[in-house]
Amino acid sequence: MPEISPDDLQRRDYLGRLGRMTAAGLLLPGLPALAAESQDDSTYDQDSILKAATDFFGQTTEGLAKVIEKAFKEQGRPNAYIKGEEAGAALTVGLRYGDGQLIMKSGVTAPVYWAGPSIGFDAGANASKVFTLVYHLPKASAIYQRFPGVDGSLYYVGGAGINYQRLKGITLAPIRLGVGLRAGASVGYLHYRREKSLNPF
Repeated sequence: MPEISPDDLQRRDYLGRLGRMTAAGLLLPGLPALAAESQDDSTYDQDSILKAATDFFGQTTEGLAKVIEKAFKEQGRPNAYIKGEEAGAALTVGLRYGDGQLIMKSGVTAPVYWAGPSIGFDAGANASKVFTLVYHLPKASAIYQRFPGVDGSLYYVGGAGINYQRLKGITLAPIRLGVGLRAGASVGYLHYRREKSLNPF
């Protein structure tokens, strides 16, 4: 049996401790992987969002898939979404009211009502379903704020449209199909509330 030198014993002891620390997740190189796994647990992947949106709208279109793909490319993975309905009317300057359910990846849900003024491209009225992606929402109550629209963010393709609203690091991306696009093609803000209100401001 070959003789084991003190250096070999020291090296084996070091490698053994290194392996135990790695398994326990105590080493710095393991932290990025753990962080990535944690992020995956707290956010939605693209396939899950597309399925949820398709089930909500009752149909899937090439346009819907493309606007969701665009949102993921530009904003990353959302950690919540809102399923709701809204009604709006405009004669250049318009109003919009809606209500829905906030659903966070953590499992927390909350009712949401919204209203706001807008500057539209045409006259008329409409009612539509709205599926809103929500990014970087720290807690459900943080949705209850006034979110201004991002000028020039409207993207429309194949019967589906998306635009962005942003405040204090939180981004909302409402998606509308068909007739609901008229209300989406505007510049304004939406005030999200806990309770329904006729006050659009």
